[in-house]
Amino acid sequence: MWVTSSCTAALTPTSVALGNFDGLHLGHRQVVQPILNRSPDQNSAAILASGPNLRSNAGRDENLESEPPATCYNDSAAPPDRAGSPHNFDGLIGPKAEGNSLSGIDSDGVDRLYGTVVTFDPHPQEFFTGQQKKLLTPLAEKVELLEAMGVEQLVLLPFDRELAALTACEFVEEILVRQLKASRISVGVDFRFGRGRAGTAVDLQSIALGYGIDVALVPLHNCGEGDRISSSAIREGLASGDLTRANQLLGRPYSLVGTVVGGQRLGRTIGFPTANIELPPEKFLPRFGVYAVRVSLKHGWEKMKEESSSYQRENPQSLIPGAASNLSFVNGVMNVGCRPTVDGLQPTVEVHLLDWSGDLYGQTLSASLVEFLRPEQKFASLDALKTQIQADCDIARSVLTAKV
Repeated sequence: MWVTSSCTAALTPTSVALGNFDGLHLGHRQVVQPILNRSPDQNSAAILASGPNLRSNAGRDENLESEPPATCYNDSAAPPDRAGSPHNFDGLIGPKAEGNSLSGIDSDGVDRLYGTVVTFDPHPQEFFTGQQKKLLTPLAEKVELLEAMGVEQLVLLPFDRELAALTACEFVEEILVRQLKASRISVGVDFRFGRGRAGTAVDLQSIALGYGIDVALVPLHNCGEGDRISSSAIREGLASGDLTRANQLLGRPYSLVGTVVGGQRLGRTIGFPTANIELPPEKFLPRFGVYAVRVSLKHGWEKMKEESSSYQRENPQSLIPGAASNLSFVNGVMNVGCRPTVDGLQPTVEVHLLDWSGDLYGQTLSASLVEFLRPEQKFASLDALKTQIQADCDIARSVLTAKV
């Protein structure tokens, strides 16, 4: 997938899905589907596979999860690098899908549209408040999820005062028409954009019509027992430990993805060695406590202590259901919190892998949260903590075996 922070470096012409897409939940996927270069049958199958009990809420237009202003540079020069930002780059991320050429000509010899997601960096809310926005899907996770869906290009519009000053008409003309050469656009019906967030999705449709651009307005959706699918609702579920609700709205388990780093090695002294996972600082943390998790490992460097039902050699589903993967899953118990028993001060994420041993330092792990087991608590002694961890492991085995 081609990823760029410069409109002028984008592959054109484009078919654009526009928004923030934090979490890439079930509702976001409905916005992305119309711009994918798939046959109608493939798109229909993908929508049907995107999650259970997905219901349109087309009659509602309240702005419960409004997208912020959509703006970008209005000159032809690439935006300057921002010191310390890892998000200013142009490059091909990940392997190209079979038959997914970067050529602008399709098999019939005519211009093709690049399926493109356009989003904003930093998150506009972060820009206007000056406070870091905690994200459900930091950039690396978002790239993986979009690529698994079949998106060919991600354009990260650098968000600054100049970007925020563009009117709705200026944004459409300068960014979507002149720079991205969009022929098709997909947005949610609650999308807002332009200076002061004055432009609505209907305004976008009306303005784009003057340029001959088709705009798909995707209705809001409910899931399960009527929950509105939104990033805010997912955060609420995670913050309360309600993984069932959060994962249902996401359409997949919420994952914590990071690099294994050195820790205090306290776990191995009580018989439960843990991998300390360093997350991106902007990653949204769920409720502090203990979770049953499935951790993805790359083939080739795992070492088994014993054959166990906690280890599965079959290719698991990727973050997007139905996508192939070269990973294996190992069941585990994860603690998220400050470790009050040992007077910890900063939040840490530690996972103990069940029936597995090996050197994980420097590796990137992805832990999918399956069930919240208990809140964080302080124990009177390390022996008491050890007893509780053993109980947590027993419960996790039972839970994860039942949910295979």
